[in-house]
Amino acid sequence: MNKKTVWFELREDETITDCLERMKEQGYAAVGRKEEPLFEEINGKPVPIRQIVKFKGSWITE
Repeated sequence: MNKKTVWFELREDETITDCLERMKEQGYAAVGRKEEPLFEEINGKPVPIRQIVKFKGSWITE
């Protein structure tokens, strides 16, 4: 039994198209997207180093 919704995180080594294909192969369609900044502390101050992109996948019913 698959979950109805799952969040898929875009890997550093893949494109958005690759991530969407990975979702499709697992039986999910993208229904949402969110981005979160990833910070690293440098000299005691938070510095953004990249964006974490996540896609909300909804189970594709036949």
